[in-house]
Amino acid sequence: MSDFFWVSDAQMARLERFFPKSHGKPRVDDRRVLSGIISINRNGLRWRDALSADTPHKTLYTRWKR
Repeated sequence: MSDFFWVSDAQMARLERFFPKSHGKPRVDDRRVLSGIISINRNGLRWRDALSADTPHKTLYTRWKR
């Protein structure tokens, strides 16, 4: 868990404008998804090996592809 990367408030404030708006269905927390994607790329993990603090690996992969 020590290798897990969390995006700070200042970093998230700068990036918020790039995330799409929610249209009906509530979105998964963008900070959590972004932190999960960064930790997977930083540690060289497969999507299925996402840490337990992450959202489901399918969500991480889908957001990364977009």
